[in-house]
Parts: sequence; structure tokens; C-alpha cells
Amino acid sequence: MSKDAGMNTPQDDTAWLRDAFVGVQEELTLKIRRAAQSIGHAGTQGSVNEDHWIEVFRAYLPDRYKVETGFVIDSAGGRSDQIDIIIFDRHFTPTLLDQQRHRYIPAEAVYAVFESKPHFDKSYLEYAGQKAASVRRLVRTSVPISHAGGTFPAKALFPIVAGLVAPRSSWADGLGPTFQKNLPVAAEELLDCGCALDDGAFDTFGPALQIYPSEGGLIRFLFRLLSKLQSLGTVPAIDWSAYASVVTSIGGTADKS
Repeated sequence: MSKDAGMNTPQDDTAWLRDAFVGVQEELTLKIRRAAQSIGHAGTQGSVNEDHWIEVFRAYLPDRYKVETGFVIDSAGGRSDQIDIIIFDRHFTPTLLDQQRHRYIPAEAVYAVFESKPHFDKSYLEYAGQKAASVRRLVRTSVPISHAGGTFPAKALFPIVAGLVAPRSSWADGLGPTFQKNLPVAAEELLDCGCALDDGAFDTFGPALQIYPSEGGLIRFLFRLLSKLQSLGTVPAIDWSAYASVVTSIGGTADKS
């Protein structure tokens, strides 16, 4: 081939970027496999895998999004189940009642919740849906915000995103028809997105369920999630007087005794 012919060959300038993203996925997969091979206790192994996923979320989401494990609470005294991965706002809403690794996050601050499990199967999909419901059922407040030119109206509450992440799918067809027919259907238990490293990713951010192949699936999952989070905007302004009323009622009871 002549030099001129070679110069006319189209060049894929994104190849290096694609390879780098695939490398990140391979690295996470290797970490999780090492944990499975070297840690015999299922609970400890699950905690380690959860930490690996949290590291990935923290690395690829902007600093405005905080990522932790913990509980979600509301001003009516409600509390969610313990959630493996919570994506929430820390700029406008502090965590409350924190004790070491146990964080208590106001429901108004939450953007998304995820469960980290060893694989996708019917029971884990149901489990993740139930965990999501324990968050979505909580009370969320929203109040107007005063500013120099007047007042912004109270922000409408957005649906909290929920999902499941795992190293693989347990079904022979991966994220095919078997997986799809086992997705939760109850409104509060719906799973919006997820990633099974060996089998691909999925989301319902568009008009229909989308399934993505395993190669580059992790990065596609993360970027699709980031786009969804951006579309939600900022969290609502908390009605702190609702939380203060809890303390007031305690104080009022004490005064009468």
C-alpha cells in the first residue's frame, strides 16, 4: 500500500478513550473477583464489594454528589432499611445523627439508591425493589426559597432513582428476557437502572427499557446515570421547622413532667 493510500484511511480518534473506559471496568471486575476468591465470609465479601462500587461512583460523579452507605430518614420519624449506596446532596443538606459508618440522610437530600449484590437473580431484584420502596415511602418536604428579587416557589419533588449493581447476572441469557420479566413492577419498587459487569447494563431513563452490552457497559451505565442526575437539578429546600418540631415535642413533653 502506498503512503497516500494509508493517509486516506479513516482514523478512530476515540479508540484510546474507549479502551481506557473498558480498562476501568476490567479493573473493577478483577477487584471483585479477588474479593470472592480471598474472602470466605459472605458478609465481609459483600461489604468489600460495596466499597469497590462506592469508589467507582465517587470517582465518576461530580463532587456535588455525595456517595455513602446508610439510612434515609424523614421529619415524621420514618427510617428506611439500610441502603448499600446512597447518592445524595451534601451542599444544601447535612447528614444527621451520624455515628461512625452509620449515616442518617434526610429524604429530601437523596437523588438515588442502589443495592450491591453478588449477582442479578429474582430474589435480589425483589430485594433491591423493597429497599427502594423503603426510601420512596418516606415523607419529603419542600419550601419556597427567598432571594434578593423575591421568592422561588417550592421545588416539585422528583422521583428517587433506584437500581442494582453486581458482578454478573445469574441467568444464562444475561440481561435477556428472563431478567426482564423478573424486574419489579410495583411503582415504589421499580428499578430504574443497573449494571452486571459480565453481562451489561440497563436503564429505563428513556421511553422504554434499554439493555447495553457488557463491553463498556459500566461506563455507559455511569454516564447515563450522570445524565439522569443532571436532569433532576438540585434537591428541594428542606422544611427544617418540620425536623425542629420533633425536638420541640420532646422538649414540651419534658416540661410537663
